[in-house]
Amino acid sequence: MIVITTPTGQIGQQVLERIVDSGKPIRVIARDPSRLPQRVRDRVEVFQGSHDDLDVVSKAFAGAESVLWLVPPNPRSGNSTEYYLNFTRPACQAIQSLGVKRVVGVSSLGRGFGRHAGILTAAFEMDALIESTGVSYRSLRMPYFMENMFHDLESIKSHGTFYMPMAGDQVLPLCATRDIASTAAALLLDESWSGQDSVPVVSPDSLTPNEMAHVLSEVLERPIRFQQVSIAEYKATLSRFGTEAWVKDYMDMVIAQNEGIYNDDLQKAQPSDTSFRTWCEEVFKPVVLAP
Repeated sequence: MIVITTPTGQIGQQVLERIVDSGKPIRVIARDPSRLPQRVRDRVEVFQGSHDDLDVVSKAFAGAESVLWLVPPNPRSGNSTEYYLNFTRPACQAIQSLGVKRVVGVSSLGRGFGRHAGILTAAFEMDALIESTGVSYRSLRMPYFMENMFHDLESIKSHGTFYMPMAGDQVLPLCATRDIASTAAALLLDESWSGQDSVPVVSPDSLTPNEMAHVLSEVLERPIRFQQVSIAEYKATLSRFGTEAWVKDYMDMVIAQNEGIYNDDLQKAQPSDTSFRTWCEEVFKPVVLAP
């Protein structure tokens, strides 16, 4: 039995698509089951509710061998570490009491950074909490998501510009969520692994924002440029979407990214399948060109 959390989210949905026809029994935990495609609902057992609810996870984890664990983002939360840990504690209780064998978690590169990194530190604390249960665990560790480009979709379509709070010549490790999903699905279907370890998921090319703009220009066949925004400007933008505590944690993450939090882990990462150019051609371009 495999349990998928966040089955309608960016990563969870793609994981579910990859395993739903595997022949394995699958359960999902969903706040709103109506968001699941009908073909999926017909093939899985659905538990309605939130996976931070002990009653929900206890029912869903009963008899489960493998679990995909992902804490959903919440800009309205307070301190991110407290949010991640409070969200994960019921699952850890259920993992221990029900004998779940394996957990695949979605985390981040940079656990050995040694300094506070906001939301990334929260993910590392989540890893440690799950590991403390003794369950066999694989922490999927990623850098900057290519899908973050969708935050600037309208600006790219209207003005040919995207924005980041970093220098145009600073190298940024990347990954595509479809590679995260592919890695997670393979682990969930594999009953042979045990112990606790991390699995970096990193694209074959780390690019600067200027280089990303060059690739986008070629793929979209129009000039695309990168514009750096200051930390203060970026913080002001974020303040429109989340609490003061969440904004601080998000900015601490950005600062850590600018200081190279991902760099050490990159040395042991095997390149995943999707390059930034491939992602732009196959994922981003169709959305940009859509009416």
